[in-house]
Amino acid sequence: MSSAEPVERRPGRPDESSVQPGLVDSARELADGRTTSHELVAAALARIEASHDTLNAFRHLRTEAALAEAVEADRRLAAGERLPLLGVPVAVKDDTDVAGMPTYFGCDGVLPPATADSEAVRRLRAAGAVVVGKTNSCELGQWAFTEGPAFGVTRNPWNTAHTPGGSSGGSAAAVAAGLVPAALGSDGAGSIRIPAAWTHLVGIKPQRGRISVHPNSDAFQGLTVNGPLARTVADAALLLDAAAGPHPGDPHRPPAVDASAAARRDPGRLRIGFALRPPLTLTRNAPHPEVVRAVTALAETLARLGHHVEEARPRYGLIGLSFVPRATAGIAELAALHPDPALLDPRTRSALRTGTRLGGRVVRAARAREVRQHRRLGAFFEAGSGRGYDVLLTPTTAAPPPGVGTFDRLSAWRTDLAMTAACPYAWPWNVLGWPGVNVPAGFTRDGLPLGAQLLGPSRSEARLISLAAQLESDQRWYEHRPPAPGPARG
Repeated sequence: MSSAEPVERRPGRPDESSVQPGLVDSARELADGRTTSHELVAAALARIEASHDTLNAFRHLRTEAALAEAVEADRRLAAGERLPLLGVPVAVKDDTDVAGMPTYFGCDGVLPPATADSEAVRRLRAAGAVVVGKTNSCELGQWAFTEGPAFGVTRNPWNTAHTPGGSSGGSAAAVAAGLVPAALGSDGAGSIRIPAAWTHLVGIKPQRGRISVHPNSDAFQGLTVNGPLARTVADAALLLDAAAGPHPGDPHRPPAVDASAAARRDPGRLRIGFALRPPLTLTRNAPHPEVVRAVTALAETLARLGHHVEEARPRYGLIGLSFVPRATAGIAELAALHPDPALLDPRTRSALRTGTRLGGRVVRAARAREVRQHRRLGAFFEAGSGRGYDVLLTPTTAAPPPGVGTFDRLSAWRTDLAMTAACPYAWPWNVLGWPGVNVPAGFTRDGLPLGAQLLGPSRSEARLISLAAQLESDQRWYEHRPPAPGPARG
């Protein structure tokens, strides 16, 4: 575990000279010759190393390889070559294959290096990006915190006594702290949107198949997708565009979308349903009062911007009965591949047993229900249904970010209950495979970030991104950043 002493952090506006450029600005500065890839990559690596004892965002760095790729990117830039991300440093989550590096996905033990890049990494490289390293994730992406014996504790830059969320917590911490301008995460039950909410970022869960999960063909029984975390909508859209596209063997192949163009487009006047009531779960916890305050204020902002906003009650039905078999079967499939299962967290081994029991016929039945679930939730967005909403607005989480260590020594069952109570809003959209965007919704009175979800029907990323960009122009959330991480104490 990290020995860093918790550091209190409050939202503020940093000195402009200390602000690291985002993804769009980095690409523009490189293309204009105002900086070099070597300077950007070396600076990112230095920030990552300096923050390790405080934030612990990265599992592995590609220091020598990344610097060599930066030198090559500078050569190509000098020769007049232009690509969307040529020479820009980015990070990817450690569930993503990068050739020559093990894919630990939060696990302990010795694993062989990947022999090839995942399709998403291949596309990022084709766009010119320099992958500087792989960010921490909780074990097999199961929880909304990023802690484990294999790598220690990943901490929230806004207040290091708290988690940045999970399972893409390392990617979120890295971007929020300005270590890299943007990072790739994955979302199987909110694992992009939850850490984005708890670190004051934009996080996009795209349509299933928008960004390939190859070498998996259908990650976590179709629940998990890859997507970007960034400080601005334009940065998130650019990373989405760079990583998007299918592998020839992918079963899900939605038509292409131009996310960057959507980020520059006015969304028009939309009909927005606002729902504080979460789907049915085994917990009955109401959202925290500060979550209600923050997301209600965002709904009022949307109304002020000219949208029709009204309270709504989506018909989720018993969608959890489909989620649990798919999620646990997905964990079981990955856990069974580990060379030394005894090294896995006892909660993972419990999920392995449950997933094995619920595999086969039960999972097939759960997946077969998706068509009816599309029909039920789709009625919320259909013009002739009496509802006809364009977007659903909900909290991203029911609670502010918990303290680190909150879930230590809990059983598998109690961990799942605690996670469901804190994060009941995100996972239905993974069952559906539809897109959602977390947007910052301000802070608690103690300075902890909160978020809200913009959710839409199938293939509605462009609308959600346009609406998020309009909100960002009004709220200017990117002006608030945590202080640079200081040295560890204690």
